Amino acid sequence: MALGSSDSTFLNTQPEASLEAAYEVCRQETAQWAKTFYLGTMLLPPMKRKAIWAIYVWCRRTDELMDSPEAQALPISELSERLDQWEEHTRAMFKGEVKNELDAAMTDTLGRFPQSIQPYLDMIDGQRMDLNLHRYATFEDLKLYCYRVAGTVGLMTQGVMGLDPAYTTAPWSYSPDPSEAAIALGIANQLTNILRDVGEDRGRGRIYIPQEDLRKFDYSESDLLAGKLNEQWKELMAFQLKRARDWFARSEAGVRWLSADARWPVWTSLRLYRGILDAIERVDYDVFNNRAYVNKWVKMLDLPLSYLIAQIR
Repeated sequence: MALGSSDSTFLNTQPEASLEAAYEVCRQETAQWAKTFYLGTMLLPPMKRKAIWAIYVWCRRTDELMDSPEAQALPISELSERLDQWEEHTRAMFKGEVKNELDAAMTDTLGRFPQSIQPYLDMIDGQRMDLNLHRYATFEDLKLYCYRVAGTVGLMTQGVMGLDPAYTTAPWSYSPDPSEAAIALGIANQLTNILRDVGEDRGRGRIYIPQEDLRKFDYSESDLLAGKLNEQWKELMAFQLKRARDWFARSEAGVRWLSADARWPVWTSLRLYRGILDAIERVDYDVFNNRAYVNKWVKMLDLPLSYLIAQIR
């Protein structure tokens, strides 16, 4: 089973030093592979940011079982076996078994911020969907996939972020379900990933834009595979971007009720990730030949603005 760069047996000869080393592995991997997300985590208090790094790396290792270059060359049967083994490994980790650095960081995180194993199992099921399902007939079908591979991240992290104490006494009309808001943010992020990575995904034979939407805008699957840029494509993408922005908007009410030390980093991550949608518009929806991203200077300028927004509930 491929568990990434830290799959050797974890030697716990110096617990505190070894645990710090484990979290450092998670920090480095998050900084390397999720630059915008990492910037947001650096605004969290030390223990919370470490926990989020550990959760991120667990999610990345899960994703790599299906999407790493090595995995692309494996038969479906072997990929399925890998996912089964990873599920077994994860269940053992939740029981406190430590076999590598990631396990050490995760069991420490789970001890400090207890949570259910179900979102983790749901994410593994999301990877199983990628084994055989490379097209989605409707958005409702796609939404289930987005929940499993990304909405679950919101559930994994909400216990780490915590809620403002005022949430429990707020009028019901101003008290959104924190879990629903967390899931909405994950779905928004995944829809953004899908739109940014259309060109990359087609190279792997995957089309995540719902088939019903392709028909609605008279843009065929063969057009997409050929990277055809026309008015139909632009209208289709504008529709998809609006849908993603709607999901970001759904999440905002929940972000406002996070604990004070979590609102700024989450607002920063939300706003910067949503900025990828703006970047897609700036390249005139040509995601076949361009990778949309948020410039570093934009990230720096957004930090104080996100801080001010985080002060307003």
